[in-house]
Amino acid sequence: MLSPDEIRRRYDEVVAQVGPNVTVVAATKYVPLGGMAALADAGIPIVGENRAQDLEAKHAEYGDAFRWHFIGSLQSNKAKVVNRICELVHSVDTHSTARRLEVPALLQVNLAGEASKAGVAPDEVADYLRYGVRGLSTMPPAAAHAEGSRPWFARLRALAEQHGLADLSMGTTQDFAVAAEEGATYVRVGSILFGE
Repeated sequence: MLSPDEIRRRYDEVVAQVGPNVTVVAATKYVPLGGMAALADAGIPIVGENRAQDLEAKHAEYGDAFRWHFIGSLQSNKAKVVNRICELVHSVDTHSTARRLEVPALLQVNLAGEASKAGVAPDEVADYLRYGVRGLSTMPPAAAHAEGSRPWFARLRALAEQHGLADLSMGTTQDFAVAAEEGATYVRVGSILFGE
């Protein structure tokens, strides 16, 4: 694990790149429980976890050190865990989960219709507005360069505007700067912060 000073330096660089209107979420899927201490010492404000089990374990150890987001695929039977811990869920994609959530949530949209990825189809977004989702998220198809993600981010922004939704969670380590240019309000970055 990198030193807290190096993690903070990298985090500040990302914040400077995306600007003041974008919230940077440190994606901690590959950060072991013990590694969370370096993030806390670095003063990283928001972390995003992918699995409810890991969320519970890390929160039990470092609860007040961070604000917690959930960014992975969420089964409806784990909603109560997320309701207790998180301030935002980025990845709702079923009615059963949406019904059970008590915290603000973003609807995950599978813009490219990739079978390997979670998310609802673009034409299903209207069906979820009744749950009070406050925005959309997406993971674009893999691209060789960050610019390859731009059309997908632009499509998500247009879809959100069409439905009057303000928040967009899009962009990861490889394409967060492009996502910010296309209107992201949240970017989720991991290896750029912690990678050796």
